[in-house]
Amino acid sequence: MTRKPLSPSLLLLATAALLSACGSSVSLKEPGSGGAPVETRSTTGNAGAGAGAGGAATGAAPQSGVTTVDLAGSAAAGAAALAALTSQRVVYFDFDSFAVRDEFKPMIEGHAKRLSTERERKIVVEGHTDERGGREYNLALGQKRAEAVARSLELLGADARQIEAVSFGKERPAVQGSDEAAYARNRRAELRDR
Repeated sequence: MTRKPLSPSLLLLATAALLSACGSSVSLKEPGSGGAPVETRSTTGNAGAGAGAGGAATGAAPQSGVTTVDLAGSAAAGAAALAALTSQRVVYFDFDSFAVRDEFKPMIEGHAKRLSTERERKIVVEGHTDERGGREYNLALGQKRAEAVARSLELLGADARQIEAVSFGKERPAVQGSDEAAYARNRRAELRDR
C-alpha cells in the first residue's frame, strides 16, 4: 500500500488546529478572583501607586528594571572603539597558513564597518611571508593571505571595489632575522589606505 503525501494546505490546516488546541493554559484572572496575582504598574506618577504593592515610597517614580542608555556617550564610546580597532593594521598568520586567526577578527570587523560607512575609502591588503620557501611559493601564499583578509572584509559589509589584494611574498620583511620571532612578525597581511 502506498501513501500519498499530505498536501501543503492540509498540513497547514492540521498544524493550525493543533496549535489552537494547545492554547495557553495560564489564566489571567483579576486579583482576588482565584487566579494568579497580576501586578499592574502605573507610569502616571500617582502618589502612593507603588507603595501598596511593596514598591517605592510615596511620590517616587515606579521602577521598571530597564537601564537608561546615554546615547551620546555610547556613540562616542563606539566611535572611540572603532578608531582603536582601525588603528591596528596588521594581521599575523601561522606558518604555511592563510587562515585568519580569531584574535584578528574584531580588527577586521572594525575596518569593514569603516569601509561600509565610508564608501569612497579604498584600501590595499598586502600579503607577506617569512623567508622560508621559494619565491613563487611565497608570492602565492602572500596572495592567499591578502585575499583571505579581503574576503573577510567583504563578508562583513565592505564593497569588493574598495579592496585590492596584492602579494609581496618574502620581498618586504617587517624585521630581519632567521629565528622564529622574526618569522612570526613577517607572516602577515597589512591593511593600507589607498
